[in-house]
Amino acid sequence: MIASRNTQDPVARIAAAIGERARARMLCALLDGHARTSTELAAVAEVSPSTASVHLSRLEQECLVKVLVQGKHHYFSLAGLQVANALESLSVLAGHPHPTFQPGTPKPLRAARTCYDHMAGALAVALTERMLRNGWLVPEPNGCPDAYEISGQGSRVFTRIGIDLEMTRALRRRFAYTCLDWSERRPHLGGALAAALLQVALQRKWVLQDPDGRALEVTRFGRREFLAHFGLQLEFPVPKMQRAK
Repeated sequence: MIASRNTQDPVARIAAAIGERARARMLCALLDGHARTSTELAAVAEVSPSTASVHLSRLEQECLVKVLVQGKHHYFSLAGLQVANALESLSVLAGHPHPTFQPGTPKPLRAARTCYDHMAGALAVALTERMLRNGWLVPEPNGCPDAYEISGQGSRVFTRIGIDLEMTRALRRRFAYTCLDWSERRPHLGGALAAALLQVALQRKWVLQDPDGRALEVTRFGRREFLAHFGLQLEFPVPKMQRAK
């Protein structure tokens, strides 16, 4: 008789979840740290969207993947470092490299752009990761999984660049939270704090906005300021647009 999920050996259960071909391909596609939609994972696994949904439900049930709902889109990523380590170890045993993420976003938009009222693209992702590494952004203490709070050191950094934190907190919107980046498929900062940061960057001409689109271009001055204030060495090309004196 086949054992139920509750009585089945947990190692065998996890191995069975990973071992199915389509699910294994989905998991390996997520090893690069980028989130993907069920449609994208269906294409990777070479199954129909409905079949992919069933597989992803199983993987989520076994805590191998997590899902972030953003608008009408559902983005799937690995549930954590332990899952990634296990998959990497299996990949070593199998001797097969995992596929890398290949974004189809136009280069100007991928480098830096607006996402509603805050920055997105490689610039925003790099800034967010830098702030997390430096301890300026920390998980929200009430346990909300996608919310950030700022540390004392972070408060000093944001105040130094001209952000009024008291006024920003008083706005009737979320203060700081994870926003999954469309092109990078890694989180950038969203919320009132991120909107204030974009306004500072625009006012001080760290970035220039395309008047006819969402693209942002990092100025020479902006490159120096991002390095000075955030310790972030940018690798984006210097913009060619004519700047105001």
